[in-house]
Amino acid sequence: MRVAILIPARFESTRYPGKPLAALRGAAGLSKPLVQRTFEAARRVQGASSIHVVTDDERIAQTAAAFGSSVIMTSLHARNGTERCAEALDALDDVDLVINLQGDALLTPPHFLERLIEAMQVDRTAEVATLSIRLRPDEVRAMQDEQGAGRVGGTSVVTDSTGRALYFSKRLIPYLPNHALNAHELSVVKLHIGVYAYRPEALRRYLAMPPSALELLEGLEQLRFLDASIPIKVVDLEPPPFSLRELNNPEDVEPIEQALAAAGLP
Repeated sequence: MRVAILIPARFESTRYPGKPLAALRGAAGLSKPLVQRTFEAARRVQGASSIHVVTDDERIAQTAAAFGSSVIMTSLHARNGTERCAEALDALDDVDLVINLQGDALLTPPHFLERLIEAMQVDRTAEVATLSIRLRPDEVRAMQDEQGAGRVGGTSVVTDSTGRALYFSKRLIPYLPNHALNAHELSVVKLHIGVYAYRPEALRRYLAMPPSALELLEGLEQLRFLDASIPIKVVDLEPPPFSLRELNNPEDVEPIEQALAAAGLP
């Protein structure tokens, strides 16, 4: 199966303009732009046929080319990473599976993507798949604190008994009564990991559909699939020993650098 990993990256961001070029220090103190660190995460994945940074911005394109990435330019009209991946299809050579490694998902362990690819190989009926991990109680409380402060600390997902997504939200779901968090166990809260696998036809269908009302309210592109009754397979994984934080706000730089150090990434 030919697998292309696409890294959609845009310069304009409401919460963090220029985010793909934000410098992040690793374990060795070396500073690299976010898009390069995400590219290096993709290179550690076994089973990928090609890796491409997908952008509409020349500054990002020049930076990506400088560190050795293939670059696919897309239009200024792409509203999210999934649309950007769909636009990139015409530039890809006969791929069977597209992996969307979002530009701020630099801490994603390689085996996470490998499991996602494997899940799509095993289940040929799945059109779209993504990842989740169950949160530790202290991580849930951190998300609750960020939510209380008016910041987005991550996206949570709830699934049915077959592992298909029921809903994704930037709010913490499901509701947790006071006794629900046990300090010695993983919580029931599933953190959505911003990585997707698509069959090419699912991407083409997505691009042909208008944004859904819930997608626009939540700012979550994957809700367009659910609104169109296209199931999303959710692959649950064990959480890594370090925090899988995404770069959503400038305040996230320090904890991400701490996670890079904890993961031993230079």
